[in-house]
Amino acid sequence: MTIAVSILPEQQLTALNAAYRKAVARKRLRLLLGAVLFIAALLVAAIGAEVNLRTFFAHFGNFVSYFDRILTLETGQRVWTDPGEWFWGWHKWLKLLGETLLISYVGTLIGALFAVALNFFAAENTAPARWLLFVVRRLLEFARTVPSIVFALIFVIAFGLGPMAGVLAIAIHSTGALGKQFSEIVENADMRPVEGVRSTGASWLSCMRFAVLPQVIAGYVSYALLRFEINVREASVMGFVGAGGIGMELIVAIRKFYYSDVSAILLTIIVTVFLIDIGTGWLRGRLFGREART
Repeated sequence: MTIAVSILPEQQLTALNAAYRKAVARKRLRLLLGAVLFIAALLVAAIGAEVNLRTFFAHFGNFVSYFDRILTLETGQRVWTDPGEWFWGWHKWLKLLGETLLISYVGTLIGALFAVALNFFAAENTAPARWLLFVVRRLLEFARTVPSIVFALIFVIAFGLGPMAGVLAIAIHSTGALGKQFSEIVENADMRPVEGVRSTGASWLSCMRFAVLPQVIAGYVSYALLRFEINVREASVMGFVGAGGIGMELIVAIRKFYYSDVSAILLTIIVTVFLIDIGTGWLRGRLFGREART
């Protein structure tokens, strides 16, 4: 079978080639201008942030030497040569680590409950009134915009040192973060079941309970488990301002230059977060199937 290939007239072909070259030139020019603007913005940001590469490379050795010190016992030996001396305070550290986990768990649970209660008002397709949508969204923005450690510092001043400040700080920050994520899940929900339930004369609350919640509950639990993992790290840092947990012991070790204690506590926190990551991934897989682990 013979296929005929049509050849455009030379004048028309020249015009098309010229238009193509102009389009390519315009695209390359936009790309070049974008790159120039990006580099200029990066330089301005670096100058504003006082980023000095000379200082970075001049003092980089201090960063490396600090890791060398935290991996050395007072006897001069490496920490792994004497695990008993390295983890001499493991009883106390595990107790404080347990306190950190409880702070994270209670704070995440309270935050998730408040997020479930508020997220329907923050989703465009389920909010009963526009003014309520605006108010709840701004409230959630405030809760997640202020760093949790700032909330912890405020609550330490208000309620004193201890886990209560950490629980309240994590609860508020988790409400804002989970409320935003939950509302986005709700906005992607199928609204046809809502119309079906509403046609029976059901109230707004019944529509949310029987038409929306069954669709989104798996996403709620998955995000809450992920938030718990994040909050374990957050709670570890909150101890720096006296909000309880193992962070209080870590900041004491840093300030008193107990180098081997710093590495031991950090390793304890890292292993704990690692195990929680594995555990929550396994739990999501058991609850919602293999696809929930990704």
